[in-house]
Amino acid sequence: MLRRRYVALTPEEWVRQHFVHYLVERKGYPPSLMANEVQLALNHTKKRCDTVLYKRDLTAQMIMEYKAPDVGITQTVFDQISRYNMVLHVDYLVVSNGLRHFCCRMDYARRTYQFLPDIPDYKSLL
Repeated sequence: MLRRRYVALTPEEWVRQHFVHYLVERKGYPPSLMANEVQLALNHTKKRCDTVLYKRDLTAQMIMEYKAPDVGITQTVFDQISRYNMVLHVDYLVVSNGLRHFCCRMDYARRTYQFLPDIPDYKSLL
């Protein structure tokens, strides 16, 4: 949907496609402000965020990391997305394996984060 091309349907790609559709169709996220496989430089290496949601000013607002359904959501997965956030400094981090989803809101002033009970609707992010 976002890349406008066909890619191999790996288990992780299945999660990505379904989650993006969920965000667009159910949560009201504009596809024009989302991108898949966003490359960034981290410690002299190239990394890729699975999906990034941008604000209208094109600064990153949310990072989404996907795993295959048989991959558990562990501290290692959160460590991975946290490393990406060292570069992007977003407001929200989301992790999903298609079966379980976690979303946390960053609070940089207090140097903490809070897990949310659900993925927020796009309107509530504004």
